[in-house]
Amino acid sequence: MTITMRIGLVLAALLMANGPAMAQAPLRVMSFNIRLPMASDGANAWDNRREVTAAMLARAAPDLIGAQELHKVQGNFLVARLKGYAWFGRDRRGGHADEHMGIFYRTDRLKLIRSGDFWLSDTPEVPGSISWGNLYPRMATWGLFETRAGGRRFYAFNTHLPYRAEDEAARERAAALILERIAAMAGGLPVVLTGDFNTTPGSGAYRKLSAGLRDAWTRAPTREGPAETFHNFTGTADKRIDWIFARGFVVKRAQTITDHQGVVQTSDHFPVMAELGWAKR
Repeated sequence: MTITMRIGLVLAALLMANGPAMAQAPLRVMSFNIRLPMASDGANAWDNRREVTAAMLARAAPDLIGAQELHKVQGNFLVARLKGYAWFGRDRRGGHADEHMGIFYRTDRLKLIRSGDFWLSDTPEVPGSISWGNLYPRMATWGLFETRAGGRRFYAFNTHLPYRAEDEAARERAAALILERIAAMAGGLPVVLTGDFNTTPGSGAYRKLSAGLRDAWTRAPTREGPAETFHNFTGTADKRIDWIFARGFVVKRAQTITDHQGVVQTSDHFPVMAELGWAKR
């Protein structure tokens, strides 16, 4: 046997040994309320923090980001800066001039099979519909993805629930509707749900969601950063309202990212990221 043949056999063996491991690479998922562009945010207006935000995302390198309060100008800026990412979603009025529940994904790792959205109301298919005493339309955007290595399929859902204290009943109804849609659409496929839920663990909405899905933060054997996520541009958070839920994955690690540059924050929320391993088929 020639040296060339031996080298070829060794390389083939390495590829065979590493193939399954590559196919099973963990999925890195982020939930991030990016804060809409508001000139009144002063030092933390979007034009001042967009480069800090892009740098944070480049370092974190999530495979999937569920973004809330996203405006089209922000989504387009980030995919232009980051390269290798795409995003999709309609805004809460059904167009592209208002807040999106946009989902970003790495195109080298994930292939989008199909996507859509529904409204958290009595008429989920009606864009901009409002029910349950909400002040604004509330919605969820979803995507069915396939990993480019290994061909593993999963669903991602992303949402933003109402914020007032008196909205807890509406948040519970929204949580119930999201779970109904997950059950109807995803079947036995793995699922991730990201969002700004505007309520804390222990609430009715949290109990509903955590009964059927796993809270990545509490399930992670390793956690970094503060549990709390909303900090109102102060850098000191006092509420854990941004969550990542999962089903069909093994939670390996969770992290709250507190990157900033002086007084300039990435948002008024800290992004949360989870590393999710694939459960055995």
